[in-house]
Amino acid sequence: MAIKKETISMVDTFKEFNESKHIDRTTLVSVLEESFRNVIAKIFGSDENFDVIVNPDKGDFEIYRNRVVVADNDVQDENKEISLTEARKIEADYEVGEDVSEPVDFAKFGRRAILNLRQTLASKILELEHDSLYNKYKDRVGQVISAEVYQIWKREVLLVDDENNELVLPKSEQIQKDTYRKGETVRAVILRVDNENNNPKIILSRTSPIFLERLLEAEVPEIADGLITIRRVARMPGERAKVAVESYDERIDPVGACVGVNGGRVRGIVRELCNENIDVINYTANTKLFIQRSLSPAKVSSLNLNEEEMKAEVYLKPEEVSLAIGRGGLNIKLASMLTGYTIDVFREVDENEADEDIYLDEFSDEIDMWVIDAIKGIGLDTAKAVINAPREMLIEKADLEEETVDNVIRILKAEFEQ
Repeated sequence: MAIKKETISMVDTFKEFNESKHIDRTTLVSVLEESFRNVIAKIFGSDENFDVIVNPDKGDFEIYRNRVVVADNDVQDENKEISLTEARKIEADYEVGEDVSEPVDFAKFGRRAILNLRQTLASKILELEHDSLYNKYKDRVGQVISAEVYQIWKREVLLVDDENNELVLPKSEQIQKDTYRKGETVRAVILRVDNENNNPKIILSRTSPIFLERLLEAEVPEIADGLITIRRVARMPGERAKVAVESYDERIDPVGACVGVNGGRVRGIVRELCNENIDVINYTANTKLFIQRSLSPAKVSSLNLNEEEMKAEVYLKPEEVSLAIGRGGLNIKLASMLTGYTIDVFREVDENEADEDIYLDEFSDEIDMWVIDAIKGIGLDTAKAVINAPREMLIEKADLEEETVDNVIRILKAEFEQ
């Protein structure tokens, strides 16, 4: 009796799986029947003459073996043939040549057969579960999803969707200011679906530019309707973002439509992204103009473009330089990301001042040569060029310590003050 109960429990388990994972009935019956037939074939050498009837709704099953009645001494294959004497124990009126169909008690196959069936079912269940998860999400990459925080770890957050499928939000895809609590709902974009060794893993992201795109599409009807196109997005997640938009309808102001009255349309997105400041600019195919717009709110005086090396030298009035660079260099970094160009910012210098310039090599008695070489390596050969270059650019691009840069600038300025 214990074996019979174990068998029934096994089918109940599969039924519960069907209810929770929404496996269609046809697939469920097919998998159950295949699992039973695999075990039957191992026991009898063939499953061709067996009928397996599965009822997943009730969680029960029936197995019948079909054999041909032969004379008592003519049985050659006990699996497919039954002697007349044995057949008449089932029904007294059987004759040679007739077909006998008798129910099979699976419990009588023994514990090994039942364990074999359990393992086969478990393998098929896992395979079905993985296929179901992969098929559900493979075509949803790039969509925004809301999921519940289930577990919080150091390197990732585990979330579950409305069908209790597990989703992963890695630390690298989290906004630095994000905080999570178990049970709360989090929105993110489906970044990718990994399926290594048929083991799907759904990766989410809140830092991807696509996430910001989808949020804008949801808030701005003109984008959803195709009247406005998002051409490019650059983000420093949780800090600042720049979005280039374009409209083919002259009657529509794409920037105004995206921002909304008093910033109403982006306000909710800013909150969602931990107060990420969002700049929306008009896209243009004119590279020089696009770079100028990308550096807003700074006003560019002149610009030299090197299209082969994707570099731009931008000249501004001294009071505009800090605006172009932005706090922590965010504005110029985002402008470079948005345009695809490496942008170098320079202060405008009067011609008279430029004539009085001095080459850096002449300061080798006061400044270490390796420091001079590092500065020359970013294209600055003279004292005035270094003085007029943004301090942040010297630190970042020449890879020098702040103290070293400040010392160099002090020495160079002292030369012109004499």
